[in-house]
Amino acid sequence: MALRLLLDQNVSLVVSEQIGRKRPDIPVLSLHTWRDGALLSASNEEILGAAWAEGLTLATYDTQILSDLRFRFDQEISFAGLILVDDTSIAGNDFGALVRSLINLWDREQAADWRNRLVFLKAA
Repeated sequence: MALRLLLDQNVSLVVSEQIGRKRPDIPVLSLHTWRDGALLSASNEEILGAAWAEGLTLATYDTQILSDLRFRFDQEISFAGLILVDDTSIAGNDFGALVRSLINLWDREQAADWRNRLVFLKAA
């Protein structure tokens, strides 16, 4: 399962728009617009399930999602990858750093198998 990005509601829509402008070859969606925003108020488990169904790796600042991953691991339920971002490495309002870091990650890891993979994103 190759890397295709889904940015969650904690990541500004500006980030997906900037990645799309800078690198139209990178498949990136925002939860704000994906499925017409229908999952904006959904649980992490629902979002992970929907992302799995479409082969999308979720990028988030929400550390509470780790408990949902533990449940998936315990139940042997797969997910399409998770990129966890932390405000101490990339501030949520530093769109430029987040865009650069996601592009850098995609350039290095686009062909990797992202099934059940967890990555902590660092500033590029």
